[in-house]
Amino acid sequence: MKTTVDFQKERLKNAGTAVGGIGVINLGCARNLVDAQMMLGRLKKNGHRIVEVDQAEVVIVNTCSFIEDARQESVDTILDVIELKKQGKIQRIVVAGCLAQRYGMELAKEFKEVDAFVGTPTLNRQDNPAQIQLTPRHFAYVKICESCFNACSFCAIPKIKGKFISRTMESIVKQVQVLDAKGVKEINIIGQDITAYGMDIYRRKALAELLKELVKVTKNIGWIRLLYAFPAHVTDELIETIAAQEKICSYIDMPLQHISDHILKEQNRNITTAQTFDLMHKIRQAIPQGFLRTTYIVGLPGETEEDFQQLRDFNRQMRFERVGVFIYSKEEGTAAATMPGQVPEKIKKQRLDLLMRDQQEISKEIQQSLVGRKLKVLIEEEEKNGDFATKVTYIGRSQYDAPDVDGLVYVRSSKVLKPGDFVDVSITDAYEYDLAGIAL
Repeated sequence: MKTTVDFQKERLKNAGTAVGGIGVINLGCARNLVDAQMMLGRLKKNGHRIVEVDQAEVVIVNTCSFIEDARQESVDTILDVIELKKQGKIQRIVVAGCLAQRYGMELAKEFKEVDAFVGTPTLNRQDNPAQIQLTPRHFAYVKICESCFNACSFCAIPKIKGKFISRTMESIVKQVQVLDAKGVKEINIIGQDITAYGMDIYRRKALAELLKELVKVTKNIGWIRLLYAFPAHVTDELIETIAAQEKICSYIDMPLQHISDHILKEQNRNITTAQTFDLMHKIRQAIPQGFLRTTYIVGLPGETEEDFQQLRDFNRQMRFERVGVFIYSKEEGTAAATMPGQVPEKIKKQRLDLLMRDQQEISKEIQQSLVGRKLKVLIEEEEKNGDFATKVTYIGRSQYDAPDVDGLVYVRSSKVLKPGDFVDVSITDAYEYDLAGIAL
């Protein structure tokens, strides 16, 4: 299944002569997508015409610079768009987002063909800005905060995004009510650190309180999903709220980054090995059917073979349902960039491969355990080549699968389904990341 970015690039390459209007290619994470939606919303409010990227006269490239791979993708996309400008397919190029925010002056010298570098939009506590929704109609992202309350040694986000800021509860509830009235079925709560929500304006961790309010005011929305929870800020109240509220997906995206006390201290994660084990125990006990997604960073300066082995043992023991692994990327201006003991790239890649190989076996077993179970699935689209024995195949996701991140569920159904429908599915087959089943 192609991503939104894949489709945007493909359509742009096939574009004819520009016919006017503004289109956007969004790169990076869902937080960037919300930024792009806000930019387009403001442009439309100011009278500009918003069009598909292949019909645009002006193309905005909303960039990411979180790690080296993201920066390279951003640069490659800018170069592709510059080539289309030379061919006369577009007239103007605007580069926005994290890369422009961080390296705007250097980029302006390098890419003369770009007409403007504009950085990232500002999140306002009170406002509920107009947005042009870039997701399918049945799900949306709701950003509740910006930047991070922590200062991890490997991360440049606070330098790019500035001081941590939470939106008011009233503005978030109002936005969700509007989405609910439009028939949205799933909202994904996002931010660099959603578990710190409220610490700046309410002087308390208020995510659980916010979730309870959202459950109260929603009728059409069936799933509320939490993305990017910072482990040191997860409260008992939050765990209890997720366990008690059916609308809140039993799915938490919580990047742990490591387990070794030595590395956690060097990363400045403000949590210890013992505290991490205690947190995992609480979550598993309170939400036994829940799925946890985590990410690790391997190769931080000073990471020893013993540190890595401890991480590998921890991952095998915890058996996380979803895992991503990143190679440490040396980020300019971060504390880790000047640490001694930089790990060779070859060793970083070896460690990544070993962790992912372990996780593939764990994932395979977890996927197989779902065969025979009944899962609630949100339908995304019809699979055009999926006609098997008079049954049409649809593509959907379970509550355990975040959009564009996790796997899919292929659903055979004799009934006509449409995007946004919830359907109970009997799982018949399991693959490395995806599932297949029959609609009940």
